[in-house]
Amino acid sequence: MVATAFAEAERNGLKIAVKCRLAALVLLAIYFVASRSPDPTRAGAFIAALAAFGALGVLHHALIGSRFDRPWIKYLFVTIDFAVLSALVATQPVYASVDVPQAVMFRIPVFPFYFVVLGVTAFSFSPGLVIWSGVSGVCGWLGAFAWSIRGMPVRHDWSTMGTSPSTEYFSEIFFSPYFIGTGSRVQEAIAFLVVALLIATVMWRARRTVRRQLELEQERREISEIFGKYVPKVIADALIADRGLLEPVEKTATIMFLDIAGFTSLSEAAGARRIVGILNAFFDHSARVISARGGVVTQFQGDGILATFNLPVEDSRHAVNALLAAHGIIDAVRSREFDGQSLSVRVGICTGEVIAGSIGGSGRQNYTVYGDTVNLASRLEALNKEHRTELLVDGPTVALLDDAPFRAVGELSVRGFSAPVAVYAPNGDTWAHLRRLDGLSVPH
Repeated sequence: MVATAFAEAERNGLKIAVKCRLAALVLLAIYFVASRSPDPTRAGAFIAALAAFGALGVLHHALIGSRFDRPWIKYLFVTIDFAVLSALVATQPVYASVDVPQAVMFRIPVFPFYFVVLGVTAFSFSPGLVIWSGVSGVCGWLGAFAWSIRGMPVRHDWSTMGTSPSTEYFSEIFFSPYFIGTGSRVQEAIAFLVVALLIATVMWRARRTVRRQLELEQERREISEIFGKYVPKVIADALIADRGLLEPVEKTATIMFLDIAGFTSLSEAAGARRIVGILNAFFDHSARVISARGGVVTQFQGDGILATFNLPVEDSRHAVNALLAAHGIIDAVRSREFDGQSLSVRVGICTGEVIAGSIGGSGRQNYTVYGDTVNLASRLEALNKEHRTELLVDGPTVALLDDAPFRAVGELSVRGFSAPVAVYAPNGDTWAHLRRLDGLSVPH
């Protein structure tokens, strides 16, 4: 994964480098045409040379990422760039009408063009290519210099002047067309190579930083995927971000507690191996319906599901979404089988203050929601059996549903609660009303 990402980054970097190279050639072409307009023939020669460089760039761009691309191709094109540039420096006269040694060309500021090629390779995100560019540039520059001074009948160098030359003698030697300045060429080559090494070092450090970041991101993604098989993905991501600990929060949320009716007799009849397949199929479908409505399954409890809406994910319409998720699950249970088994469910939904966060010892943490609202949702789920209903809802939830029609079951005594609880069940008009509120079709 990381190696693939780096290879892709290098390919993209090379494409950017080629485009920057073409842009530089266009700017140079404009400059040469403008500065050499009195000599169209000479300007045309420069344009032809730049066009050849441009054609090489277009060819390189076409090869990058194609089936013909090879790791060595980028090195080849850099070598060609420096070879062609150096050949021009070594063979093209300053002026065709002037008879001076070719070494005079090295007094003209052509060396900066080598840095242009080097700078373009920096976009490749490849330290190796930058170092190769530095070595190729040095070889090309010194090679062109060696070719230019070959056969010169007289050569003046810094050593010719001695240690303390007079002004007249310095001017005579330095401004002579036979002055070659070998030491200056070597200094230029060393400076060029040092710059290449510095760029490569910076790029190497950047690659290490990016690689580590990609590795950490990959580790995080893998942990999230593995952890997400056991806890909801949003909780897994939050736990990873908070280094395994979600601080407790108290917040209003809608809680859904769902249970398979008659599960004990079903498990006895189906057997342990088969019941696991049934539960997996049912839990998978139910979790997708809940997730589609913005809810989070915080726990699978035996044959039951505990889901939260508005925790840990913000949801301003948590009550509506909880009811529609419950309806989606109930409707699916009525219309399909799970691993070849028909099921029926009971659901309790309540809204109120809950506390949520990581609890447990230092070696094991679990994301949990708790409070009276959670307990009441569990109690309402159980009361469905007594009242022969599939879904029971408390008053605070109904109050958030914009006058949606519900059938009042009554003020019921609920175990664990001192005061009676107003309990409601959906009627024939409830779901159509909620769908209008939601503006979306019910997920199945």
